Amino acid sequence: MIVSAQKIRFQKTNLIAIIVLFLVILAGGVVRSSGSGMGCPDWPKCFGRYVPPTDVSQLPKDYKQKYVDKRVVKNQRFAKLLDALGYHDLATRLRHDKSILVPEDFNAANTWTEYANRLAGVLSGFALVFTAVFSFSYRKESFLIPFLSVLNLIFVIIQAWLGSIVVSTNLVSWIVTVHMLLALVIIGISIYTYHLSKVIGKPSLLTSGITRLIAFIVIVISVIQIVIGTEVREKIDAVSARLGGQYREDWVAEAGNIFHSHRTLAIVVLVVNVMLYALIRKSFNRHSLQQQLMSFTFLMIMLQIGTGIALSYLALPPFAQATHILLASMAFGAQFYLFLNLYRCAKRTEVSR
Repeated sequence: MIVSAQKIRFQKTNLIAIIVLFLVILAGGVVRSSGSGMGCPDWPKCFGRYVPPTDVSQLPKDYKQKYVDKRVVKNQRFAKLLDALGYHDLATRLRHDKSILVPEDFNAANTWTEYANRLAGVLSGFALVFTAVFSFSYRKESFLIPFLSVLNLIFVIIQAWLGSIVVSTNLVSWIVTVHMLLALVIIGISIYTYHLSKVIGKPSLLTSGITRLIAFIVIVISVIQIVIGTEVREKIDAVSARLGGQYREDWVAEAGNIFHSHRTLAIVVLVVNVMLYALIRKSFNRHSLQQQLMSFTFLMIMLQIGTGIALSYLALPPFAQATHILLASMAFGAQFYLFLNLYRCAKRTEVSR
């Protein structure tokens, strides 16, 4: 099957979007690990500017109260939305969260770190816009490609709005978790549309049901592990706040059961991936895409275990925190692409033709 220049353009743009999305996750990890999440107290601008200040002298004297007041107004609107959706307990917690009233001191390093994170987000938005535009070159072969590409744009808009809520709620824990999960959804859709564009018109791939099942279980466990990891980070943030940012070497021990659950599940993740790797080796040759994806996944998992050990025993070094979440996301991406490859069936390719 000859692939047109327009379709090749879509595939390249989609791939670029995937890469940029992983960079956004890395930037977000750097922001979180460096404590720069509130470096810009407003959104989408930063201290009311498109280019943020470099010194506190560039800000008005009452800037703290100004942004706290704006934050309170936005959170009241968000609490009303939660009430309308039936999340009354969350709305009540938000209304009574005193941390929202605590202003952040200006810190140029934190401000520019957060600003770089937002620029990465803007780049990903543009990449996804072009991906959606170019996706219509596949409208005759597959309705799903343009549909999901446009849907992803909607999710990006929601993610951007949620990012503003993350700022206005002063990094309220459960919102940060939702923010991370939505990022995985956006990456997953981008990977799916890229994969679908690559397999249209190609022969089906026959794999055993047990292999596909284990591949699916691997993805589910990996997502659960990422969610628990986010909750571990939230718990450690709470410990840090309680200890006034001191006694960093005690933060992991103070995290409690959630940390032990995360560590235990890491062993489960390794075991199920070993099982999947054994099945892949049995069914595909060493040079196949399937074995390459498994090898890449294992590399990510082993590096992730290494950064996890560093986090546990080296008092949570910031570089390890950012790298840990990036590696987890990349492992998820490889696992999801492998699952899609294994699940490729004759019915889908015949319809695509």
